[in-house]
Amino acid sequence: MNLQVFEDMRRIDLLKLAASLGGCYLAAAIGSIFTIPNIPAWYASLARPDLAPPDWVFGPVWTALYTLMGISAYLIWREGLADPRIKAALGAFVLQLAVNVSWSAAFFGLRSPLAGLVVILLLWALIGITIKKFWEISRTAGALLIPYILWVSFAAILNFEIWRLN
Repeated sequence: MNLQVFEDMRRIDLLKLAASLGGCYLAAAIGSIFTIPNIPAWYASLARPDLAPPDWVFGPVWTALYTLMGISAYLIWREGLADPRIKAALGAFVLQLAVNVSWSAAFFGLRSPLAGLVVILLLWALIGITIKKFWEISRTAGALLIPYILWVSFAAILNFEIWRLN
Protein backbone atom coordinates (compact mmCIF):
# COMPACT_ATOMS: atom_id res chain seq x y z
CA MET A 1 0.00 0.00 0.00
CA ASN A 2 1.15 3.50 -0.66
CA LEU A 3 1.26 6.38 1.79
CA GLN A 4 -1.99 7.88 0.46
CA VAL A 5 -3.95 4.75 1.44
CA PHE A 6 -2.64 4.99 5.02
CA GLU A 7 -3.47 8.69 5.16
CA ASP A 8 -7.00 7.97 3.92
CA MET A 9 -7.39 5.24 6.56
CA ARG A 10 -6.21 7.61 9.29
CA ARG A 11 -8.61 10.29 8.08
CA ILE A 12 -11.52 7.83 8.10
CA ASP A 13 -10.55 6.66 11.60
CA LEU A 14 -10.38 10.27 12.83
CA LEU A 15 -13.83 10.94 11.36
CA LYS A 16 -15.23 7.82 13.04
CA LEU A 17 -13.68 8.85 16.36
CA ALA A 18 -15.04 12.39 16.01
CA ALA A 19 -18.51 11.06 15.14
CA SER A 20 -18.46 8.60 18.05
CA LEU A 21 -17.45 11.28 20.52
CA GLY A 22 -19.81 13.79 18.94
CA GLY A 23 -22.75 11.42 19.27
CA CYS A 24 -22.04 10.93 22.96
CA TYR A 25 -21.57 14.65 23.56
CA LEU A 26 -24.82 15.32 21.68
CA ALA A 27 -26.62 12.93 24.03
CA ALA A 28 -25.08 14.82 26.95
CA ALA A 29 -26.23 18.14 25.53
CA ILE A 30 -29.78 16.88 25.01
CA GLY A 31 -29.86 15.51 28.55
CA SER A 32 -28.63 18.81 29.92
CA ILE A 33 -31.65 20.57 28.40
CA PHE A 34 -33.76 18.72 30.98
CA THR A 35 -31.20 18.80 33.78
CA ILE A 36 -29.65 22.26 34.02
CA PRO A 37 -32.84 24.32 34.43
CA ASN A 38 -34.08 22.02 37.20
CA ILE A 39 -30.99 21.91 39.40
CA PRO A 40 -31.23 25.31 41.15
CA ALA A 41 -34.84 25.08 42.24
CA TRP A 42 -36.37 21.61 42.02
CA TYR A 43 -33.31 19.37 42.59
CA ALA A 44 -31.95 21.71 45.27
CA SER A 45 -35.26 21.43 47.13
CA LEU A 46 -35.15 17.63 47.34
CA ALA A 47 -34.05 15.76 50.41
CA ARG A 48 -30.84 13.97 49.43
CA PRO A 49 -28.97 11.19 51.18
CA ASP A 50 -25.59 11.72 52.80
CA LEU A 51 -23.94 9.78 49.97
CA ALA A 52 -25.00 12.41 47.42
CA PRO A 53 -21.91 14.13 46.01
CA PRO A 54 -21.81 17.91 45.61
CA ASP A 55 -23.49 19.14 42.42
CA TRP A 56 -20.18 20.22 40.86
CA VAL A 57 -18.97 16.57 40.72
CA PHE A 58 -21.53 15.48 38.13
CA GLY A 59 -20.27 17.58 35.21
CA PRO A 60 -16.65 16.37 35.22
CA VAL A 61 -17.66 12.75 35.90
CA TRP A 62 -20.19 12.67 33.07
CA THR A 63 -17.77 14.41 30.70
CA ALA A 64 -15.18 11.72 31.39
CA LEU A 65 -17.78 8.96 31.02
CA TYR A 66 -19.14 10.28 27.71
CA THR A 67 -15.56 10.50 26.44
CA LEU A 68 -14.86 6.88 27.40
CA MET A 69 -18.17 5.84 25.82
CA GLY A 70 -17.28 7.59 22.57
CA ILE A 71 -13.84 6.00 22.42
CA SER A 72 -15.38 2.62 23.18
CA ALA A 73 -17.94 2.96 20.39
CA TYR A 74 -15.19 4.04 18.00
CA LEU A 75 -13.13 0.94 18.79
CA ILE A 76 -16.10 -1.21 17.78
CA TRP A 77 -17.03 0.85 14.72
CA ARG A 78 -13.49 0.80 13.33
CA GLU A 79 -13.78 -3.00 13.07
CA GLY A 80 -16.19 -2.40 10.19
CA LEU A 81 -19.90 -2.95 9.81
CA ALA A 82 -19.83 -6.17 7.77
CA ASP A 83 -19.99 -8.39 10.87
CA PRO A 84 -23.54 -8.67 12.29
CA ARG A 85 -22.05 -8.78 15.81
CA ILE A 86 -20.66 -5.29 15.30
CA LYS A 87 -24.00 -3.98 14.06
CA ALA A 88 -25.74 -5.57 17.07
CA ALA A 89 -23.15 -4.14 19.48
CA LEU A 90 -23.46 -0.64 18.05
CA GLY A 91 -27.26 -0.98 18.06
CA ALA A 92 -27.14 -1.83 21.77
CA PHE A 93 -24.85 1.15 22.32
CA VAL A 94 -27.20 3.56 20.55
CA LEU A 95 -30.19 2.17 22.47
CA GLN A 96 -28.51 2.59 25.86
CA LEU A 97 -27.44 6.11 24.86
CA ALA A 98 -31.07 6.99 24.04
CA VAL A 99 -32.19 5.57 27.40
CA ASN A 100 -29.40 7.57 29.07
CA VAL A 101 -30.99 10.75 27.69
CA SER A 102 -34.41 9.44 28.73
CA TRP A 103 -33.27 9.30 32.33
CA SER A 104 -32.62 13.05 32.33
CA ALA A 105 -36.05 13.61 30.78
CA ALA A 106 -37.74 11.35 33.34
CA PHE A 107 -35.92 12.44 36.51
CA PHE A 108 -35.38 16.13 35.81
CA GLY A 109 -37.80 16.90 32.97
CA LEU A 110 -40.76 15.19 34.61
CA ARG A 111 -39.38 15.96 38.06
CA SER A 112 -40.05 12.34 38.95
CA PRO A 113 -37.53 10.33 40.95
CA LEU A 114 -39.79 7.28 40.49
CA ALA A 115 -39.79 7.59 36.69
CA GLY A 116 -36.04 8.16 36.85
CA LEU A 117 -35.62 5.01 38.92
CA VAL A 118 -37.53 2.90 36.37
CA VAL A 119 -35.46 4.34 33.51
CA ILE A 120 -32.11 3.98 35.28
CA LEU A 121 -32.77 0.30 36.00
CA LEU A 122 -33.43 -0.25 32.29
CA LEU A 123 -30.31 1.79 31.47
CA TRP A 124 -28.21 -0.35 33.81
CA ALA A 125 -29.37 -3.54 32.08
CA LEU A 126 -28.71 -2.07 28.62
CA ILE A 127 -25.21 -0.97 29.63
CA GLY A 128 -24.54 -4.52 30.83
CA ILE A 129 -25.71 -5.92 27.48
CA THR A 130 -23.57 -3.38 25.63
CA ILE A 131 -20.49 -4.24 27.69
CA LYS A 132 -20.99 -7.94 26.94
CA LYS A 133 -21.39 -7.32 23.20
CA PHE A 134 -18.42 -4.93 23.09
CA TRP A 135 -16.22 -7.28 25.15
CA GLU A 136 -16.78 -10.08 22.63
CA ILE A 137 -15.39 -7.83 19.87
CA SER A 138 -12.82 -5.76 21.78
CA ARG A 139 -11.94 -6.23 25.43
CA THR A 140 -10.62 -2.70 25.51
CA ALA A 141 -13.94 -1.32 24.24
CA GLY A 142 -15.83 -3.35 26.84
CA ALA A 143 -13.47 -2.33 29.64
CA LEU A 144 -13.88 1.36 28.78
CA LEU A 145 -17.57 1.04 29.69
CA ILE A 146 -16.94 -0.39 33.17
CA PRO A 147 -16.60 3.06 34.83
CA TYR A 148 -19.92 3.96 33.20
CA ILE A 149 -21.82 1.01 34.65
CA LEU A 150 -20.18 1.59 38.04
CA TRP A 151 -21.27 5.24 38.03
CA VAL A 152 -24.78 4.34 36.86
CA SER A 153 -24.92 1.74 39.66
CA PHE A 154 -24.08 4.49 42.14
CA ALA A 155 -26.55 6.84 40.44
CA ALA A 156 -29.28 4.18 40.71
CA ILE A 157 -28.70 3.93 44.45
CA LEU A 158 -28.73 7.71 44.72
CA ASN A 159 -31.91 7.87 42.61
CA PHE A 160 -33.57 5.26 44.82
CA GLU A 161 -32.61 7.13 47.98
CA ILE A 162 -33.93 10.42 46.59
CA TRP A 163 -37.21 8.71 45.68
CA ARG A 164 -37.40 7.14 49.16
CA LEU A 165 -36.67 10.41 50.96
CA ASN A 166 -39.11 12.47 48.93
